[in-house]
This record gives sequence, C-alpha cells and structure tokens, in this order.
Amino acid sequence: MIRRARLLAVVTTLAVGALGVISSTQTWLVAVLDDGAQHELAVTGSAAVPVLTPLSLAVLALGAALSIVGLVLRYVFGVLTVLIAALLAFLSAQVAFTVPLTAVASTVTAATGIIGAEAIEDLVASVRVTPWPAVTFALSVLLLAVGAFIIATARSWSRTGRRFESDAADPAHPVAGPAASGPVDAIDSWDDLSRGADPTADPTADPTSGAR
Repeated sequence: MIRRARLLAVVTTLAVGALGVISSTQTWLVAVLDDGAQHELAVTGSAAVPVLTPLSLAVLALGAALSIVGLVLRYVFGVLTVLIAALLAFLSAQVAFTVPLTAVASTVTAATGIIGAEAIEDLVASVRVTPWPAVTFALSVLLLAVGAFIIATARSWSRTGRRFESDAADPAHPVAGPAASGPVDAIDSWDDLSRGADPTADPTADPTSGAR
C-alpha cells in the first residue's frame, strides 16, 4: 500500500478535480418563479458556487504536479488540498442542506433583470435541490481525506521526486545511488522508459559483463 501511495494520491486527486469540473456544469437547483406562469430556472453548479470551477481546476493541477514534486512540495500540496477540500465541502454543504437564496440569485437576476434580496425572495416560490450538491460534498470529503493521506505518507513515496531534484541540481551528472533508490511504481517505470533506461534491469549488475 505504501509503495502505491503516490499513485493512489495522484489518481484520486485528478478524479475528484475532473468530477468537480463536471459538477460545475450540471444543474444543482431548480428555482420556481411565482410570476403567474410558474416558470422554472435551472441553476448550474458554477452559478450556485462561483468558485467551484476554478477550485476544481486547481485540484486537477495539484494532482498532475504531485506526480513529480519533491518532499517539501508534497507537504505543501497536501495542505493546499486539505484547504481546498474544506472550502468546497463548506460551500457545497450550504447548497445541499440549507439551500440559501443567494445560490439562485444570480440566475434569477440574469433571467428576469430583478435585483435585490427581498425582490428575488418575493419572486422565487420554491427551490428544488438535485443530487449534485450532495455528490460534490461527498467528493470534497474524499478530497479532504486524500489531502490528509498525502501529508501522512509523503515521506514514504517512491523515488521520482528525489530523482528529479538530483537531475535538476546537476543535469550533466545525475546522481545515482541513494537519491535514485526506493520503491518503483508505474509512474517511475514510465519515466525510466522515456529516458531510454530499462526499469527492469538490475542496478547492481556489471554493465560490462554482457560484452565479454
């Protein structure tokens, strides 16, 4: 499990970020207007929670960067993940469980031209909640757990981050040995192949033995 910690954190973070972007385009609320015709207005996630899309994109960026960063940035990104998850959980829970009028105000104003909290409250007869706010809340809780997992396991992650640090320090003479040691996962193997190295080769073998 520890050997796959980085891969698990990256994949889960990317999945939550992608689902967050999808959720922002879905209908979260349906506002019924008391205008004589009982018109219904669909309120998307991005309208109900304006920061949902940018925060979800930030989560995607964090997930992608986690695959290569070193130890210090793992902790930084873990903390950022926890903070973003907590904010998303708070905002989505408000919509899912309290249905504030402010969540539909921008959509009602765009459709009717009416502004002001009291005027909008008089116009909106009822608001129905779809499952998407609750789904997003659940995703936020999962992301919060992932952030805590990143912080708890960052030091045990496999060697990609340390190898990138060594290469960046001296591109002409990448360091072998302790900096390149450690458990290898699927991301490491892909990086080795892209560099022309055989990830299945024995690092202790004599490279000249095959030429004799």
